[in-house]
Parts: sequence; C-alpha cells; structure tokens
Amino acid sequence: MTSRRAAATPATAPPEPGARFGARALLAAFALALVAVPFGLLLFLVQDRWPPLLEVDDGARDSLHSFAVTHAGVVTAMQTLSTLGSAVVYLPLFALVAVWLLRSGRPRLAIFVVVTAAGSAGLNALVKLAVHRARPVLPDPVAHANGLSFPSGHAQSAMVAASLLGLLALPRLHGARRAIAVALGVAWVLAIGFARVFLGVHFVSDVLAGYVLGAAWVAAMAAAFRAWRRERSAEAGGAAAGG
Repeated sequence: MTSRRAAATPATAPPEPGARFGARALLAAFALALVAVPFGLLLFLVQDRWPPLLEVDDGARDSLHSFAVTHAGVVTAMQTLSTLGSAVVYLPLFALVAVWLLRSGRPRLAIFVVVTAAGSAGLNALVKLAVHRARPVLPDPVAHANGLSFPSGHAQSAMVAASLLGLLALPRLHGARRAIAVALGVAWVLAIGFARVFLGVHFVSDVLAGYVLGAAWVAAMAAAFRAWRRERSAEAGGAAAGG
C-alpha cells in the first residue's frame, strides 16, 4: 500500500510554482496582445495616412476649432479640464492612494498602482518618440502643447486612472453605486479626450490611440500582478506546509 501511494503522489502533485507563473505570464501577454491589436491597426492607418481616418481627424480639428475661436468660455473650461487630467493631479492622487494601500496592509496593490501609473507615462513617451507625429497646426490656435502628438498622453492617463480607481473601488460597490461609478469613469475618459481635440492639440486618432494603449497597459499589468500575487501566496502556503 505504501509503494502504491508513493507512486501516485507525483501524478497528483500540483504544478511547480514556476510553471504556474509561466502560464499566468503567458495569459498576461495574451491580454496585452488582444487589447493592443486595435492600437497596432490604428498606428498603421495613421502612418499610412488612410484617407477616411485623415478625414475624421481633419474634420474634427477644423469644425471644433471654428467653434472654439468664438467661445472663449468653453475654451477656458476645456483648459481647466485638461489641467485636472494631467500629472499635476494624477501624481499626488496616486501617491496618496499608494500610501493608503500601504497603511491598509496591502503593499502589493500599492506597488501595482505605482508601477502601472508610472509605467504608463514612460510607455507613452517611448511610443511618441517612435511614431514622431506632429501636433495639429491651426491658423489661430486657442491652446498650445509641447511635445509630440501620437498617442495622446492625457487620453492614455485618463484611461489608466479610471481603470486603476475602478479596479480598486468596484469590488466594494454594488448595484446603483457601481453603475454610477462606471458611468463617471467613462464620462471622465471621454471628456478628457474631447477636451484635447477641442483645444486643437490632438487629433481624434491620437485620443483613440491613447485610450487603447492605456487599456492594454492596465490589462497587462493587472494580469502580471495577479500572477505575481498568486505565485507569492502559493510559495507562502508551500513554505507553511513544509514547515
């Protein structure tokens, strides 16, 4: 009986921690690729100067600009919205979130928030350098922005911020509160994108690319950190069982 049990043990033993982590890392890569496919397609269309996309970009730029030059109050509102959706607000916000998570005894979540938020900014800068698309040129601009245009950093940051806050808050919300939170997050992301196009500092395709790249980044980071958390938990459980 003893020999039979010993022989059966390897067949029923759980996979090694490294194998589990490898499988989950593969899922993280798949999640990134799945969401990044639209970004790759959009990038190709922008670089290929696809006429229908150019028509949308130029049409939105010109029509919104013609409205903006005669409505200074709306321009001010859009500039204020852009400031609220910039690093001036996001940096202290996520620093406070990370500190709160640390004090709540959730250091892995704090690391996830910091790495995802900071990594998104670095990723956006790298992609902008690689694509090197100039910002829209207007005869009488109502706003100015430095740097390159594709993808929109504001749109990407809005998507990442809304996704991060949603991942942290939604598990605690139910029913109408959850629906309201989701609606507010979607409205914030759309409003920031609209403000950047309205001010004439981004094309529509820049904003769409920022949305997609931000979603891809959060999906990849969430999958990777979930795998890391489960791996550490499995190792801790194995060490406790062995002890």
